[in-house]
Amino acid sequence: MRDLSGGPRVLLKRLRELMAEPLEPQERLDRIVRQIASNMVAEVCSVYVLRADGVLELYATEGLNKEAVHLSQLKMGQGLVGTIAASAQPLNLSDAQSHPAYRYLPETGEEIYHSFLGVPILRTGRSLGVLVVQNKASRTYREEELEALETTAMVLAEMIATGELKKITKPGLELDLTRSVTIDGDSYNEGIGLGYVVLHEPRIVVTNLLNEDTDKEIGRLAEALGSLRISIDDMLSRRDVSMEGEHREVLETYRMFAHDQGWVRKLEEAVRNGLTAEAAVEKVQSDTKARMMRLTDPYLRERMHDFEDLANRLLRQLIGHSGRTSAEGFPNDAVIFARAMGAAELLDYPRANIRGLVLEEGAVTSHVVIVARAMGIPVVGQAVGIVALAENGDSVIIDGDGGHVHLRPMADHQRSYEEKVRFRARRQEQFRALRSVEPVTKDGQRISLLMNAGLLVDLPQLAESGAEGIGLFRTELQFMIASTMPKADEQEAFYRNVLKQAGGRVVTFRTLDIGGDKVVPYFRAHEEENPALGWRAIRLSLDRPGLLRTQLRAMLKAAADNELKMMVPMVTEVSEIRAVRELLQKEVQHLSRFGHSLPRKLQFGAMLEVPALLWQLDELMAEVDFVSVGSNDLFQFSMAVDRGNARVSDRFDPLERPFLRILRDIVRAGERNKTPVTLCGELAGKTISAMALLGIGFRSVSMSPASIGPVKAMLLGLDLKALSEVMEAALDDRQPTSSMRDILVRFAESHNIPL
Repeated sequence: MRDLSGGPRVLLKRLRELMAEPLEPQERLDRIVRQIASNMVAEVCSVYVLRADGVLELYATEGLNKEAVHLSQLKMGQGLVGTIAASAQPLNLSDAQSHPAYRYLPETGEEIYHSFLGVPILRTGRSLGVLVVQNKASRTYREEELEALETTAMVLAEMIATGELKKITKPGLELDLTRSVTIDGDSYNEGIGLGYVVLHEPRIVVTNLLNEDTDKEIGRLAEALGSLRISIDDMLSRRDVSMEGEHREVLETYRMFAHDQGWVRKLEEAVRNGLTAEAAVEKVQSDTKARMMRLTDPYLRERMHDFEDLANRLLRQLIGHSGRTSAEGFPNDAVIFARAMGAAELLDYPRANIRGLVLEEGAVTSHVVIVARAMGIPVVGQAVGIVALAENGDSVIIDGDGGHVHLRPMADHQRSYEEKVRFRARRQEQFRALRSVEPVTKDGQRISLLMNAGLLVDLPQLAESGAEGIGLFRTELQFMIASTMPKADEQEAFYRNVLKQAGGRVVTFRTLDIGGDKVVPYFRAHEEENPALGWRAIRLSLDRPGLLRTQLRAMLKAAADNELKMMVPMVTEVSEIRAVRELLQKEVQHLSRFGHSLPRKLQFGAMLEVPALLWQLDELMAEVDFVSVGSNDLFQFSMAVDRGNARVSDRFDPLERPFLRILRDIVRAGERNKTPVTLCGELAGKTISAMALLGIGFRSVSMSPASIGPVKAMLLGLDLKALSEVMEAALDDRQPTSSMRDILVRFAESHNIPL
């Protein structure tokens, strides 16, 4: 590629001349890509345009097969082009095919081209498409070449935004921003919110780079740091975050970062090297981000969001803006959209106005999610590409129950959700009225309704939902949000706090289930081909007995003079249970020998998730005080179905005879051995499947807090004896004519049971 004489200005002048000519849209686009290729001596130039359905379509090319135009497509986040659009960042590659995001489109004939330079087509910060140049020779494009392409992309952005390309867009695949779009993500916090998009754009552009008075800039920096620290103290004193819990611990890290002397020294050094205070903040943050982007550790990536937030807060102090969003002018029904955000940034918005939070990144243990859960805000994460599709003020529905985001919903869809919200509110009032009602079936069978939890912020739901206790407390979440391994005394204090907040209700602690996809930053496991079946949970704990013994000791000390109920996950052989019991007994003896108080009652159980235990049921029941069926993993492993794979996740119904027979066998083994059996998983939280579980003999189920009310309302009108007879006959039928789901629906309808 030759040197660009005059830089991007020459190319821009030629493109403006092209834009002024009276041409049809396709011809104009074709001439533009030819002009770019010629000016930059590129063998390929292509334009991909983002449709309203989130698909990037090839609209014009010079160098690739012409037949691929309007045929080649990539989703947001898919391939190099999709990655550029989703991240709104350029890619400059000397060997495109070696990049992990590379996706080969055979219809284009692009396999002969090695070097690749792609830039997002941006307008007001959002992606409208991608502009790409390619060459056969392997090389890295220079900075001025990148600048030329980015400048050209600005012209294309205007062309797309004015609607000129509508004439060459296939019917039903509009580019305009009024079309309804639904993006599926992951549910990070339940709830439904209707409102209007507020794009979270924290970045502040620094234009004044060089300082004229170093001492003055050092003084400005010190003053801004002082104001920053005061603002963080004020934030921590707010009523909605001042209570104890993980969300407060997360926010305390901001105070720690703001006082970090290493960070302050780097800022001061940058100022002394000639930068303004603002430029120094941006430089140090850019250097930090560049280092962190090379790391794969999810915890450190989470820290990157926190550092970016802190840097933006400091910049706002320097330019005289506190960053706190005023309720005046802020939508009453705001749904915040962000690629990622630090936990404290959420608190900059007026809490009373927020109806939901949508993230392109994140995880259920992300710090901002923990704070949102404490505030009772619905959250959907991993909504890839949605920020590029949205504009401030767009109407939106966030469905935190199902993990869906409906952007610019159709009127009938909007009305449907509005009715759903009203119905949900009426139902919640009914469920609140049932909180003090005993969960007893119509024919007098008492059912134990428990809830799942894993963080202190979940515990207020115990009283709100009317749950009898916690059937599954995921202890690994404390480890996943911590920067270092929680010490024994920290674990003990945490478990004691959980028991205290439970207020005497039963809490069933599950020992650590880390490994696989549950990554902790300070414990590096080997990469595994199939992590769900690999070195995780009890397998990891038995190989690292010090880790397990520390946790067992912390639980025993935390439950002194109280009841302690704990269980072991991912058990495959009964010998594993015996090994853990032996370690537990050693810890009991150790504490007793040194005069520590012990739990007045200790119950030790196992989670049944691995199908191998189905042939060891009687031996298992003899070794434990109780069994908890983890239905999600048991179904996945029994049916050889990856629950995360959309192509097969719905292929088999857990309410069909094969899996229900497995569950019935477990219940019968519990009855034979007089061993209590509970089930925790998605099956317990849906009324129709909860009804099926009761029909095959389960008398204790654990679910999300939001499911307690609907399940209780269902069972209060349930004739369990009649249901059991119907299900027993249906499960024993070897030549069935009806599915179990249909049989359950008919039973519910004939007995007026709400599902």
